[in-house]
Amino acid sequence: MKGNRCLKKTCFKNANRVIVPALLFIVNLLLPFLTQGDTPLYKAGITLIPYPQEVRLTGETFNLPNPLTIAIDHDATEKDKFATGELRRQLSDRWNISTELTTNRRSAHIVLTKSDTEKKHGNQGYQLQVTSKRITVSASGEPGLFYGVQTLCQLIQSGDGTSPFVLGMAIKDWPHTANRAIHYDTKHHQDTREYVEGFIRDLAKYKINLLVWEWEDKFAYPSHPEIGAPGAFTMQEMQEITRYAQNYHVQIVPLVQGLGHVSFILKWPQYAHLREIPASNWEFDPLNEGSYDLLFDLWADAMEATPGSRYIHIGSDETFELGKGPTTREKAKEIGRNGLYHLFVEKSARHLQKTGREVMVWERPMGWTRDVTTDEGVGQELSPQYKVTPHEGIVLTEAYGYETPDLKYARQAKALGFQLFAYDPNAGIECLFVPYFHRKKGAMRNNPQVIEGSLEHSYHFFRSRLGENLFDGMICTSWDDSGLHNQTWMLRFITAAEFSWNARSDQSLAEFTAKYFRNYYGDDVTDMEELFLLLNEGAYFYQESFERNVWHHGEIGKTHIPDLPRTDVLEYNPYWNTEYAHRVTLANEFLGKMERALQICENNLIADIDNKYDFEVFTSLAKLIEHTAKTYLDLSSLEHSITKAHQQRFLDLDSTLYHLDQAHATVNNQLARRKEVFDYLVGVWEKTRLPKGMDTEEKEYFFQQDRARHFANRTPDLTYHIYDEQLLGLENYLDKLTAYRDLFYERIVKPEQIYLK
Repeated sequence: MKGNRCLKKTCFKNANRVIVPALLFIVNLLLPFLTQGDTPLYKAGITLIPYPQEVRLTGETFNLPNPLTIAIDHDATEKDKFATGELRRQLSDRWNISTELTTNRRSAHIVLTKSDTEKKHGNQGYQLQVTSKRITVSASGEPGLFYGVQTLCQLIQSGDGTSPFVLGMAIKDWPHTANRAIHYDTKHHQDTREYVEGFIRDLAKYKINLLVWEWEDKFAYPSHPEIGAPGAFTMQEMQEITRYAQNYHVQIVPLVQGLGHVSFILKWPQYAHLREIPASNWEFDPLNEGSYDLLFDLWADAMEATPGSRYIHIGSDETFELGKGPTTREKAKEIGRNGLYHLFVEKSARHLQKTGREVMVWERPMGWTRDVTTDEGVGQELSPQYKVTPHEGIVLTEAYGYETPDLKYARQAKALGFQLFAYDPNAGIECLFVPYFHRKKGAMRNNPQVIEGSLEHSYHFFRSRLGENLFDGMICTSWDDSGLHNQTWMLRFITAAEFSWNARSDQSLAEFTAKYFRNYYGDDVTDMEELFLLLNEGAYFYQESFERNVWHHGEIGKTHIPDLPRTDVLEYNPYWNTEYAHRVTLANEFLGKMERALQICENNLIADIDNKYDFEVFTSLAKLIEHTAKTYLDLSSLEHSITKAHQQRFLDLDSTLYHLDQAHATVNNQLARRKEVFDYLVGVWEKTRLPKGMDTEEKEYFFQQDRARHFANRTPDLTYHIYDEQLLGLENYLDKLTAYRDLFYERIVKPEQIYLK
């Protein structure tokens, strides 16, 4: 039985832990996360997410009896009954409490009602009253009642050997931001339906109400079935998932890219004539009517797959090739690249708005008025609609780092009638893990600047942007470019849930972070700040290893492997340990760090906590980082073995052969370990997702890369994690080393042995 036990003694029991010595240089980055929490609920041991707008503790306590009676309105709707069912399920599953339903409030222990409540905070607001005799959740609308139930479920605590209880309190709660969206990007992977539905439940628990799903080819478009990847969700499955989400008050918004980002469509030969540039599958020709015919079909499928949804998102960002094609070049001279973009978005929006959907686009408030050549705009990317006002009614969902403290541009766009979604700043596209605690800015191998992590960045963004009834929504993105496991994004998602609901609470970032770990994983979880910091650092070490940055950062040099021995006298060129001395030092450092990370994962896997699967994912990451560190040490050892063989060549042939065999064993063991680590990762990740790039009996996966050179799209399967290591060519090296060793034995060692006999 798990819940929110009192945290007075435990909430920061690890805050004063002596951090691994190698981490000391960024301890200052953790200081914002190591401060005692100050809010009344946190002091009372309650880890409620998101924090309510108004709360007052009364000093009373309600002890949950077993069995327990729940009263609902006699005219309760189906969604009200669903919310009630969720409460009953939680009480049964987590607390082993049986429940009965009634419409008689007087005899009930818990009352769920939509009568006798304030309506000024809209249909998402709710009130929750806990006395020693009863718990009452009241709301004016179905979403509010559901959110009140989600709050109640998080308030239940367990004492030491006592029955579950809820501290007495009065809550009035409502969201600062009406539409709270998570961007769910599955362009380079497909999660199972079971995982998707669990993900929806998790988001709903924290009051997220939109899931903007960028599914690309993970949906089997009935109008053009070849586009959907093998195993893609069918129309029926997507409709069922949409209705499932609606029960949890989560609206699924399909994001099917329009102008750019469309290689999943234009890679197919039958659509190549729709490309703006024939050599590139990245972008549609906006002057070709066939582009619209195809997109309108796909968007119609997407809307049919998401019945009841208010929005559709057509993306259309990163249009790198716009105006550079053989058919668009002249038109661009006439109306500009921005004019071409406007032509596409306006035509698309007009069509889609006729269906009743509101159209989201990656565009920024007033970006079309800003000249990046001015001082104010220096360093900002030019809006694709510069000098062309966007189509009326589109929803603006893009970032805009040029905003002023008084939200000047957002206010101007709002005054023009645009809906605005605040864009949670990009967390980055780093490999393996989200850079929560620190990020690196600048060239990876040139002493990059260490700056605040994405967690602190988002915290300050929400606190400064939301809470003034200016934004219609918030969108938190999770780009799949580098192929991170979706569970690594959960802290980011729930940070957005917390501060988009309540951007003005008194809680510190430290309190929220500690609260999140115990809310999501349970009170018995340990050392989470340390684990996330280790993975944050380790992911950068992994990313800076071998050629993993060539795909996005240009010329950074090539990693070589130690020289092979040659000729009878064992010639070779010793340079590797000199050239890569710094990487070897780092490898030793990260070997210790990943040993610690793996120990933390192991400790939590045997503890009584929730969401244990995450620790399998974290283990797979730590093992891969550890393997990367060991590979550097293997290469160092390999050169040392060859050096020793060289030194023994004219002293002791048996010793020479021994060191050649040691070199052989080093490479052989490295390859075996790589397979073991990779197989473990695949086994863990494919518990929640389909095999990447898989074929089915009905269909083969058609793999083709595009100009974005996404890290996760370097291979059709999960080998993108080890692809750069494969490029080292250790298999070929081992073959050559084996051949040399055997030849050396036959030509030099064996004749000597025969002679000595």
